Amino acid sequence: MKLYFAPMTCSLAPHIVLRELGLPFELIRVNNQSKRTADGQDFRTINPKGYVAALVLDNGEVLTEGPAILQFLVDQVAENALAPALGSWERTRLQEDLNFISTEIHGGCAPLFDAQIPQATKTMFTDKLFKRLDYLNRRLVDQDYLLGTFGVADVYLFTVLGWLPNFNIDLQDWPALAAHSRRVAARPSVLAAIAAEAATQPV
Repeated sequence: MKLYFAPMTCSLAPHIVLRELGLPFELIRVNNQSKRTADGQDFRTINPKGYVAALVLDNGEVLTEGPAILQFLVDQVAENALAPALGSWERTRLQEDLNFISTEIHGGCAPLFDAQIPQATKTMFTDKLFKRLDYLNRRLVDQDYLLGTFGVADVYLFTVLGWLPNFNIDLQDWPALAAHSRRVAARPSVLAAIAAEAATQPV
């Protein structure tokens, strides 16, 4: 498999999960501005949407969108601990969390990256995002991970919460969320993924 990634983006989540599962893969960096890849391709020929992550399978199929990639990956390794069994009620709960993170946290952060959006409008988005962070903080007060044990939803949440310093948002204002991020950050797979991405050359 080939994982097309850009540093400090949501593609970090499938990268971490690939390492957690011990699956073989090739890591290929993408320039988000030029859409060129490290191996000299136009990334839009791989993913016409134009953004990472994209996972190219050994049969040539291309899978995009983080929650879909994460669930595909866990289903490649039987009886792994990163996701409940496909078809179970607990798997439905995982899908619920992945959708929440995707729409409310990931999507909630997206407008804050746009320098053209007026500050007053960004404040509206920030206020909404804070309410979502309040909800997650309450869930994590009495448990270490979203579904009780470490899994792909925690990886995705860790990834998008890592963007908050860009907006001068201090995660320490949500102590349970901050503790969750520290737990995930200490995992060998996370340390290895971040180091591997930092070691790649800019495109």
